[in-house]
Amino acid sequence: MQIEPLRLSRRVALQSTGLAVGVFVLAGCKDDQAGSGTPGVVDPEYGKTLPGAPTVDPAIVAALSSAAGLVSSLTAQYTLVGTKFPALKPKLAAAVKFHAGHLAKLQETTGVTVPKAAKLPAVPAQSAAALALLAKQEKAASIAHAAAAAKLSGSAARLLAMIAASEVQLGATLLPTKKVAAS
Repeated sequence: MQIEPLRLSRRVALQSTGLAVGVFVLAGCKDDQAGSGTPGVVDPEYGKTLPGAPTVDPAIVAALSSAAGLVSSLTAQYTLVGTKFPALKPKLAAAVKFHAGHLAKLQETTGVTVPKAAKLPAVPAQSAAALALLAKQEKAASIAHAAAAAKLSGSAARLLAMIAASEVQLGATLLPTKKVAAS
């Protein structure tokens, strides 16, 4: 059985390019400017963080916690699919590894928690349908993470944009490639 190389569609290539451009734009954000990045509550008169003030903006903690919940749910769904279809485990291993890294990176921010996962959808009876479900979930998560990144700035925005770009690519690897007819 011959394995064909992965061919990305034009749409996936353009989406990945768009997300990559977004990541590069966000990479230009400077965290060291006053009032940017992940600020706590600062006393404008003295320029120091007020006692009892959060060290990380609660909006950033909420966005990263929500992202951690999505990544955790994706990882759980990959595990379910791998359990039902053991032959797919090698194909799913890279995505599980990347999502574990994303989850660890999200949890580096103080205050970020992983919410309990909602009930996961049932794994379809055919492996192709299970892969299509994972690809659909990757796409939905990438859209959610890109939208959250657009509302933030600094390192939190860059992290969410990077995760969104990764999810687009992971989702593309799950879909079957279309065979090009010989002319």
